[in-house]
Formats: sequence, C-alpha cells, structure tokens
Amino acid sequence: MQNVATYTRKIICNKGLKQKSVAKKAGYSQQQFSSLLTGRKLFKADDIYRIAMALEVTPNELFGIGDETKTA
Repeated sequence: MQNVATYTRKIICNKGLKQKSVAKKAGYSQQQFSSLLTGRKLFKADDIYRIAMALEVTPNELFGIGDETKTA
C-alpha cells in the first residue's frame, strides 16, 4: 500500500493542499493521517474511500489509476 501513500501525497501537493486540512476533512487527526502516509498504519478500504472523498478524487486515483495522478 506504499503506492497509495505516494499517490496521496502527490495529489495533495498538486492540489496545493495541506496534509492537516485533508486529514481533518477525512475525519483523521493529523497524527493518524501522518501514520497512514508514512506506513506506520496500514490503509484499510474505509481509509481509501475517506481520503478519496476528502481529496475529491476517485479511489482509483489513490492507486495511480486515472488522469489526476498521471501528472503527479
């Protein structure tokens, strides 16, 4: 799932967002979200959905599938 973290960080950067604001919008504390992105916590299906909705992308884009991440 490391790719999910990589693509998530790239999407956040490309959209000019802050990790803290994405974490809040997805319902995570900053520490919980950071743990997902650094691999200290494993992604679950629910995490993928929540993060995708917070970033306004499809879950596939978090896996590197789709137009948004091709430019990432």
